[in-house]
Amino acid sequence: MKLKFCNRIALSVLAAGGALSAVVLAPIASADPVDCSRQSIDATVQQTTGAAQDYLGAHPGAKQAVSVIYTQPRDVASASIRTYFTANPQEYLELRSILAPIGDKQRACNTTALSPEMASAYSEFMAG
Repeated sequence: MKLKFCNRIALSVLAAGGALSAVVLAPIASADPVDCSRQSIDATVQQTTGAAQDYLGAHPGAKQAVSVIYTQPRDVASASIRTYFTANPQEYLELRSILAPIGDKQRACNTTALSPEMASAYSEFMAG
């Protein structure tokens, strides 16, 4: 009799543990795998840069700050962009959010989606 009772308790614990792990692991198991094809990575970059260009088009100060860095040496450009976005933190946060999918895709796919120069500038901008 005692053995049957212990077996029932053990079965109940196992069943509860199984149900709990099914609930906890279900979102992980059902998550769609990330598409890491070159086409998907390129599409992410294109969509993200398009959204960033749209954003800059609606924010002339940010557009000017970003446009001028292409004509400056790297250290000057870095200081220039940092100065602008430090003075305009909301624009920084908004643009950073728009650009985030590139980094998300790079991390998920363990790859680099941008040229070395752009990747360096992107990383510096995203780091704040």
